[in-house]
Amino acid sequence: MNFNNVAVLIPCYNEALTIAKVVEDYKKALPGSKVYVYDNNSTDGTAEIAKQHGALVKHEPRQGKGNVCRQMFRDIEADCYLMVDGDDTYDETKAVEMCLPILNGEADMTVGDRLSNGTYAEENKRALHGFGNNLVRFMIKWIYGYTFDDVMTGYRAMSKPFVKTFPVLSEGFQIETELSIHAVDRRWRIQDIPIVYRDRPEGSQSKLNTVSDGIKVIKMIGVLFKDYRPLKLFCIIAVLLLLLGLALGIPVIVDFTHTGLVERLPTAILAAAFVFLSSLSLATGLILDSIAKIERKNWELVTYMFRKDIVSE
Repeated sequence: MNFNNVAVLIPCYNEALTIAKVVEDYKKALPGSKVYVYDNNSTDGTAEIAKQHGALVKHEPRQGKGNVCRQMFRDIEADCYLMVDGDDTYDETKAVEMCLPILNGEADMTVGDRLSNGTYAEENKRALHGFGNNLVRFMIKWIYGYTFDDVMTGYRAMSKPFVKTFPVLSEGFQIETELSIHAVDRRWRIQDIPIVYRDRPEGSQSKLNTVSDGIKVIKMIGVLFKDYRPLKLFCIIAVLLLLLGLALGIPVIVDFTHTGLVERLPTAILAAAFVFLSSLSLATGLILDSIAKIERKNWELVTYMFRKDIVSE
């Protein structure tokens, strides 16, 4: 089978130890595909090695995986985009299985699931990575009602309409979370594909900082929660503020019914303020929800016209 309409996207930063093998593996796994390596200011010769092994090498000076993905998605034209890291941790033998649902029109994004078969837990030696992945999965399920088998994986295949209508907001490793949330919120068709995960070879260093990048991911979830589900977010805030107002105000009301006096005036004012803020939060949520629905309708129209243009071509 020929994969001329498939683009393999490899964002790279200092992966000289593994990039040659990754390029060769995916050229063999997907004959005819174009393998792109986007070098992100590497200082170890990653770009030169990739070029020697037949990759199409481009350079992205803005540091961060999100910045690299934004430029890749803008530059490259293909029917199927297979994104993979340059650290040789993902299973190239699953590349065809990842791409076929996209090429056959059965899915808009396939996700390489490292967790279901237990290989990530066995191979990954970095503390808290598994915990962080599970935390993000729980948050997405609670907010959006969708359960990813592996939300933080960098091994994904995507359709052209998905890639070309996806607004990249993040700069760094938050990109995987952003891709996942966007796919769920916009109701793209998603398939999880179990893969074998292997840890980095000795001497290869992860660029992911568990704590700082984990905080950025959680902040990104919060920002997208506000943008995509504002009514739910502000309703939660409104309920919390209302409960605080009631907790402070009910004793004041009880005292007033017995004595006819407001003996704790500061508490009464504070309770009233919390109830007012609760109402304000609810109103804010309703307004932002209306704006979000209008934006979603516009996005659906743009996506429809984009699909129509692809079909007409």
